[in-house]
Amino acid sequence: MIARLIRWSIGNRLLVILFAIMLAVWGGYTVKNTPLDAIPDLSDVQVIIKTTYPGQAPQVVEDQVTYPLTTAMLAVPGAVTVRGYSFFNDSFVYVIFEDGTDLYWARSRVLEYLSQVAPTLPAASRSALGPDATGVGWVYQYALVDRTGGHDLAQLRSIQDWFLKYELQTIDGVSEVATIGGMVKQYQVVVDPEKLRTYGIPLEKVQSEIVRGNQETGGRVIEMAEAEYMVRASGYIKGIKDLEVIPLAVTEKGTPILLRDVAQIRLGPELRRGIGELNGEGEAVGGVIIMRYGENAMRTIDLVKEKLETLKESLPEGVEIVTTYDRSSLIERAVDTLKEKLLEEFIVVLLVCALFLFHIRSALVILLSLPLGILAAFIVMNAQGINANIMSLGGIAIAIGAMVDAAIVMIENMHKHIERTPLTRDNRWQIVTEAAVEVGPALFFSLLIITF
Repeated sequence: MIARLIRWSIGNRLLVILFAIMLAVWGGYTVKNTPLDAIPDLSDVQVIIKTTYPGQAPQVVEDQVTYPLTTAMLAVPGAVTVRGYSFFNDSFVYVIFEDGTDLYWARSRVLEYLSQVAPTLPAASRSALGPDATGVGWVYQYALVDRTGGHDLAQLRSIQDWFLKYELQTIDGVSEVATIGGMVKQYQVVVDPEKLRTYGIPLEKVQSEIVRGNQETGGRVIEMAEAEYMVRASGYIKGIKDLEVIPLAVTEKGTPILLRDVAQIRLGPELRRGIGELNGEGEAVGGVIIMRYGENAMRTIDLVKEKLETLKESLPEGVEIVTTYDRSSLIERAVDTLKEKLLEEFIVVLLVCALFLFHIRSALVILLSLPLGILAAFIVMNAQGINANIMSLGGIAIAIGAMVDAAIVMIENMHKHIERTPLTRDNRWQIVTEAAVEVGPALFFSLLIITF
């Protein structure tokens, strides 16, 4: 069969040349649009459920949240493993699916089963799905610093949470922007238990009145002078003074008891479980860019850098964005390594053919087969959904040697036939056919064995 294919190809040389040109164009387009990354994504198809249960110990979280969720997720179609982890305040459930399962189909199934088990969870717990990303989606990280000292950690955290995070999440390919370090500002109501006992106000009353005091209420409309006016009661808390005047109860004489009468109200940091530190210079606020599953890492990083350059102009004076991790440099080095190896192979092949065969045109035939083979490899990679990473590019670099060996054997056998039978215009293609058919099947099966 291989011999017949070789004879047909030599007999239809124009078609073969056209096919090679089409392969080169198709391969070039594929290379241009192949996702670039440094690390191969070998992660399982998994969906993460994070449940926050404020103020609860790990054992309580395990019994009331993690266990019900884990047992419910065992029935999800396609799930092969369900793992649950309980921490102070938080529960994490990992649902791992069979290989080849579509990630977004898996997320929709988990969400469906989550809605069924949600009514059985504690009222104070809040469940949400993790980002549609994998463990290798961590592609870029930056830190916010103010070397002038004009902004503290709480202000830097606010800039990250309320400005940079929302802007960066609009980038195509970004699944999540996670924040590290800093202080989360919160209103803190420090209640005096003696005063509560004196006024006879339970702690639950304080909590409920604070919630009721931070609401807006809409009424109907009033028609005046042939115009409609919306009735609205504005009650959102805008500062400490608004909290201080929230009424809790009334004394026997009708005097209102305000929140400031039983508690101290202040701004302070939320309880922290960790910190972010930069180069031993002290604490800093950081942001982590998590890439969406299956996206082009290089393209996503370039879009993030471009967006950050635009956002720098809107930052307060003194605040800087410092890059702490950038995978694009590793990706570029992987691509440069492949380019260097290709160039080295071209030079070595040219020298070998020139020194041993004394025929430059034969060396050009071998050199033309290398890029075509690489372009064909990229087409196959794209069809299988494999991106260009260290492993795949390294495999191509290793395979170059096998491709070159086969081409050199073919050309050398051609020269042996030419030595026995002088080449003329009439017998040129006959000798080429005989030489190719003689070693073609053996070379094909040897390369096939190497491939598998």
